[in-house]
Amino acid sequence: MSFNHAFRAVVSDLDGTLLTHQHVVGGYSAETIKRLEEQGIDIILASGRNHIDMAHILKKIESEHAAMITSNGARIHDLHGNLLYSNSLQENIAFALMNLEFDPTRVVLNSYQDEGWFINIDLKQLRKYHKDSGFDYQVVDFSHHHGRGTEKVFFIGKTAADLAPIEQTIRQQYGDQVSMTYSTPICLEIMNQGVTKANALAHLLQDRSYELNDCIAFGDGMNDIEMLSEVGRGCIMGNADPRVKALLPHLQQIGLNRDESVAAYLRALFNLV
Repeated sequence: MSFNHAFRAVVSDLDGTLLTHQHVVGGYSAETIKRLEEQGIDIILASGRNHIDMAHILKKIESEHAAMITSNGARIHDLHGNLLYSNSLQENIAFALMNLEFDPTRVVLNSYQDEGWFINIDLKQLRKYHKDSGFDYQVVDFSHHHGRGTEKVFFIGKTAADLAPIEQTIRQQYGDQVSMTYSTPICLEIMNQGVTKANALAHLLQDRSYELNDCIAFGDGMNDIEMLSEVGRGCIMGNADPRVKALLPHLQQIGLNRDESVAAYLRALFNLV
């Protein structure tokens, strides 16, 4: 298949989308993105991850000009790690979120802050998502922590049902002061009000010669909803959260991340032989 296209930028989520099921960039994808950059197409990666993680991934791609929208839109960095945009949770709200009651046998509490990644218990299986970059957590007692420079607070449950009461409490107490989304069905993420990947992308494009409609985007999670809806063409992964497919039935669904389907789609779209 091939398409006529007029897209100026490719915007992609990482986990479940551009990355394989082993949470790494495949060689086929890396080569595809490099070739698109050589054709003058902007590459923008938009993830729930931290910029330290993403910068390492971009090195593998050998990108030269890519931008990084991180923590679901709370930060934007350039390829060299320079901060272009920041939108943190209010300090008192961040601290309050970190000290909500939950069942510690069912739920793990995390925060991304300017100083790094913090967690309430040692949970080694989370490291598999960051094995390439070496980005690692620090175990802290959140009751003696702080809320400064908080990109996001996130709760990982054993099941989606474990997160429902936490979500309900946050909506009741802070609903008009935060934005909340699920990066996966078992990961509830809370950022400052108005923080989305789409809003960060719009901010980034203020200094560029094109608009959201000139972008094509790929995603698989609830944290991609706004981005997929507001660009010129949004594409949903075949392995996406079923709620994304239900909410955006008019958007095209492509293949699986394990098959590097974003790269295959882009090669067809941009006629890369």
